Amino acid sequence: MKLWNSDEELFALAKQELFTAVVGDVMDKMGLLNQFLPPRLQPLRDDMVAIGRAMPVLEADVFAEAEIASNNPAMAKPFGLMLEALDDLKTNEIYICTGGSPRYALWGELMSTRAMKLGAAGAVVDGYSRDTFGILHLGFPTFSSGRYAQDQGPRGKVIDFRTAIEIEGVRIRPGDIVFGDIDGVIVIPREAEEEAFTRAIEKARGEKLVQKAIEDGMSACETFATFGIM
Repeated sequence: MKLWNSDEELFALAKQELFTAVVGDVMDKMGLLNQFLPPRLQPLRDDMVAIGRAMPVLEADVFAEAEIASNNPAMAKPFGLMLEALDDLKTNEIYICTGGSPRYALWGELMSTRAMKLGAAGAVVDGYSRDTFGILHLGFPTFSSGRYAQDQGPRGKVIDFRTAIEIEGVRIRPGDIVFGDIDGVIVIPREAEEEAFTRAIEKARGEKLVQKAIEDGMSACETFATFGIM
């Protein structure tokens, strides 16, 4: 029997019962061995959890805030297509961005405020975030490689969004599920999500039995032989 009937139910269930490690474990068993984003991408605060549909954003380095003579119309606009990408966020989506070099911040407080207004679930940026106190005050789940105030304005532009991207070999397509917590960020392809989350929920519930058995004195070897979980 399916345990959820909508994204809202799935995401609520995941927040209540799951964590990225257990999802990663079952995806390994499914043969999906390269779904975690690099470990440098961490939440701004340890208790931040984000789960939602990917809204991928492609960034590129630039060397002027506006380049009128460019063949690309986006080059003439401050931030390129960033404002359009931000405004296009939907409920339960995650803004996930890569493509630029680590010379500037890709996410900040005002972006978080707009994303929250639209019902977005979080931001994952392959680079820095800034306005840290403001984001923490908002409580908007934000994952980045660190904190750095330098602005992207004259240094980077969004050149496309709702397009497939890759972060160190992990492919993220529009609509894939992105799940992040204190232990990392994992991408669950749409075609694998039902099996992955069903198995993860079963494993997480089984791990509670294993935890109880270990607390009651069962050895690690006996526990694994009994439950097949460790």
